[in-house]
Amino acid sequence: MTQRFEATSHLQYHVPAVRHLAWMCHAPALMDSPSAFDLSTHLPDNLEHTLKAWDREPDKGPAVLTDVPAKRLGHYFESLYECLLKDLLGWQVLVKNQPVRRDGITLGELDFIVRNPVDQAVEHHEIAVKFYLGYPGADSAKTLWYGPNARDRLDLKSDRLRSHQSRLTEKPEARALLRSLDIPAPDRARIFMPGYLFYPSEHQIPSAENVPPNHLRGEWVYIDDLDAFRDKKGRPDAACESWVPLLKPHWLGPWIQSHKPDSNETEQALEMVRSAGIPRLFAVLNQSSDDSVWRECSRLFVVPRSWPG
Repeated sequence: MTQRFEATSHLQYHVPAVRHLAWMCHAPALMDSPSAFDLSTHLPDNLEHTLKAWDREPDKGPAVLTDVPAKRLGHYFESLYECLLKDLLGWQVLVKNQPVRRDGITLGELDFIVRNPVDQAVEHHEIAVKFYLGYPGADSAKTLWYGPNARDRLDLKSDRLRSHQSRLTEKPEARALLRSLDIPAPDRARIFMPGYLFYPSEHQIPSAENVPPNHLRGEWVYIDDLDAFRDKKGRPDAACESWVPLLKPHWLGPWIQSHKPDSNETEQALEMVRSAGIPRLFAVLNQSSDDSVWRECSRLFVVPRSWPG
């Protein structure tokens, strides 16, 4: 059930922002929708060459490579997306994070208005990166996919992106705003939402509805069931496998490190789940026999027993 990462292209980069950009270029969407943006069809032939150059000399690349990442993952993701559009694809960003208001009330915010250089079309892009855990419903009811903060849910977010956020430029207030900026009404709307879906370790549940089958996967487990999970999977302190807690912004893409994982750090993170009731994300690492580097092979959410209540 867990998505396994081999030593593919995005794992070769050591600068975190470069690795995150590489992941964004290839990560499958979490929405099966006509407006979903298939980024892979727009990637330049020299993508890997550019990323390798940035990885060697990040100070000579875009500022996002060396800037301190924004504390909020969504803000950092937006900065990477702007870099991806402008510096990798060569698109023109016309508007970013522009609120649309009516009589002082905010109706929404336009994430990006961009110009596609292939056909010169103006496009409206709404973006998000998401992580959802499948919660099996009682009596075989429909599975619900909650975020670590259970106020967030896949079906609600997807519906809002499709029915509200991506259609914001249809509102007269948005059209008037764009005219004031001398920008024509967009020719098309696109949604870019990569991420991961985490499946329960103790239950078999169907794949999420309206999500492409190639989506990235992980597992989740209750903290109370962790010992049994470890015994089933193999001890995380085994010589070839360890766990490390992932901190934002490193939820984006697979994790890599040269130093041996610190088991004390892992246990401290698990204690936070027990004492504070906060879900934590962990990367399961294998050490390469070729270069001794530790690389993520899967990922796991550990949640308190009260989740998602």
